[in-house]
Amino acid sequence: MPVAPAQPYPDFDPVAAYPVMGRVRNALVVQDWAAVRALVDAAPESAARTMLIRFAATVPDTERFLRDVLDRDPDDSVAGAMLGGRLIDAGWAVRTRAMAEHVSAGQFRVFHEHLRRAEQILITAAARNPADVAVWCERLISARGLGLGISEVRRRYDRLAAHDPHHLPAQSQLLQSLCPKWDGTWEQVHAFARERMLAAPKGANNAVLVVTGHLERALGDDESHLATPFARDEVHEAAARSVLDPDFRHDYGWVGVRNSFAMAFSLMGDNREAAAQFNALDRFASKDPWEYLGNPAEAFVRRRARAYAIAGAR
Repeated sequence: MPVAPAQPYPDFDPVAAYPVMGRVRNALVVQDWAAVRALVDAAPESAARTMLIRFAATVPDTERFLRDVLDRDPDDSVAGAMLGGRLIDAGWAVRTRAMAEHVSAGQFRVFHEHLRRAEQILITAAARNPADVAVWCERLISARGLGLGISEVRRRYDRLAAHDPHHLPAQSQLLQSLCPKWDGTWEQVHAFARERMLAAPKGANNAVLVVTGHLERALGDDESHLATPFARDEVHEAAARSVLDPDFRHDYGWVGVRNSFAMAFSLMGDNREAAAQFNALDRFASKDPWEYLGNPAEAFVRRRARAYAIAGAR
């Protein structure tokens, strides 16, 4: 098979793959709440809706506008979830992604202040709209950041799962809380990921949870983990149930799923499988998980070139 002579530079802006996110961002910037709600309410399913709300939380300088919207209509759970999420993101930007021992007391203080403010907004939003899974998903993030413990995170997840048992954004948040860096165990990580993969329909995105768990372990405290039969077998099984299944669709979340599989296969040395994922991705990339390897664009390009050089471009 010939090696591709040139490949597009990876595009990490989620708007490239999901243009509606750009429309949500533009509506927020011009403070057109009716347009924001119309776009969010038109989402095809709850995971897509949550992804739009989570993305909206990354748009800077929107706190005052979202507060005004919520003040006018305290029952608007979309505004509540976005404002809570915005405060969480602002707090996490202060904390950074560094390990706890590298975060100063001042950073932690500001981080927790933001999360406590977010908690109050999200608690009210959940009380007024207990079936809004996007609100509960944000509450999974705030619970983890505030160190409320796995039991509380699971309680919140269970409330959400009662309304959507296959909600991947929430499952991904719980998976993070189950990692040892947040006081969980690898046994809990792998058990939960496999349970939710098997519960979801074949071809669904949920199988990526298995890959995420193994990547977290390999990039955390066990560099040789991906070489074990356990990890290799599970990653291949997850691929068969998702990106290699004929029912797999390029709907909301597909970019992150294929990027995770591309990275896992590359690190495992399965360059033919990695090349297949890079081909399917074309220019679409996601910072998670590539940022675990340093500069995400450099890691993506380097791993893609290696996969094509060894396996050839399809």
